[in-house]
Amino acid sequence: MKKETEVKLLKLENWFRGQPGSIVAFSGGIDSSLLLFLARKWQGRPAAIGVISDSESLKRKDFQLAQSLSSQFDIILEVIETRELEDERYNQNPVDRCYFCKDHLYTDLQKISKKYPGFPVLNGTNADDHGDYRPGMKAAAEYQVLAPLSDCGITKEEIREIAHYFELPNWNKPASPCLSSRIPYAHSITKKKLVEIEQAEDLLNSFGFKDVRVRHYGDHGKIEVLREEVPRLLEMKASVVEKIREIGFPEVVIDEEGLVSGKLNRVLKTKS
Repeated sequence: MKKETEVKLLKLENWFRGQPGSIVAFSGGIDSSLLLFLARKWQGRPAAIGVISDSESLKRKDFQLAQSLSSQFDIILEVIETRELEDERYNQNPVDRCYFCKDHLYTDLQKISKKYPGFPVLNGTNADDHGDYRPGMKAAAEYQVLAPLSDCGITKEEIREIAHYFELPNWNKPASPCLSSRIPYAHSITKKKLVEIEQAEDLLNSFGFKDVRVRHYGDHGKIEVLREEVPRLLEMKASVVEKIREIGFPEVVIDEEGLVSGKLNRVLKTKS
């Protein structure tokens, strides 16, 4: 491990040891996985609580991974059900959709907090997350949710480095934002669309494409894979497109620019 990373890790350890316990908002992604693992390592089992929302916008693979990790590392995992799809402020998909999602999550986490008095609620925000549009951070601030990875200056690359060092099984897992992030702003979010997106992305994974997005535009789907894998996808276009159309997309196109995280946020920059 790099010396600079070791210094930040020690700072993070001191942070955890100064707290009575932790309630970690857990998604199965690498950021919150590492945070919860370290809470368990440094604070002990009774004081390190993971909480995951069995949300319709969370991939089933990620939900199952979270359960598996909790079992592997003997972590207490609380499962809640946020019902953000029932909230028009969320399902109409405004540009601040993430705020309403996190508002639901943190409201429900307050109920969990009553079971573990004095334990702060933590999220996996890291030092690199401040460069993109993230209205969920506003909700975190309002609910006094803490972000120790960010506070200790730990970047995404360093998170993977530390997770690799501690042999977390998902240390190199591609980022997996919520399924709703595949739907352009102002296009309504429905369970049907979320299921179609997940099935289409699972299909692409089965073809060997590890890091993928399928954007749902209602009348068509747009596939993104890593730029260096676009030529292989184009070679397989006929069979891939046919299978994705069978899932429920009327038309399917391939984005030849390749995968760009947060691509749907570009519209916000053009309006500003």
